[in-house]
Amino acid sequence: MRIVKNDTVMVVSGNHRGKVGQVLKIFTDKQRVIVKGVNLVKRHTRPTQKDPQGGIVEKEAPIHLSNVMLYDEKSKKPTRVRFKTLTDEKGSKVRVSAASGEVIETKTGS
Repeated sequence: MRIVKNDTVMVVSGNHRGKVGQVLKIFTDKQRVIVKGVNLVKRHTRPTQKDPQGGIVEKEAPIHLSNVMLYDEKSKKPTRVRFKTLTDEKGSKVRVSAASGEVIETKTGS
């Protein structure tokens, strides 16, 4: 996939066009992503032992992968992703920004 978890993406179509957020989760079989702060829905929850209050909870809903593009921090615009094979002894395959031609660092963490 061209977009991975923890990437910064921009929504390019739909009701949330122009919003930028971080990818929290990817559903590869359905080609959908959950982006932090985008496509918020209200979910009515009943009281449980974990949450004795219950009530209305606001959470992110998945949006289709075709509606987001990788956000290029340098140009402040969305960009397509290309793959390039490096000429090192391993022959590593890296993601490259189509707009700037720079290698995209994969962020790790929570």
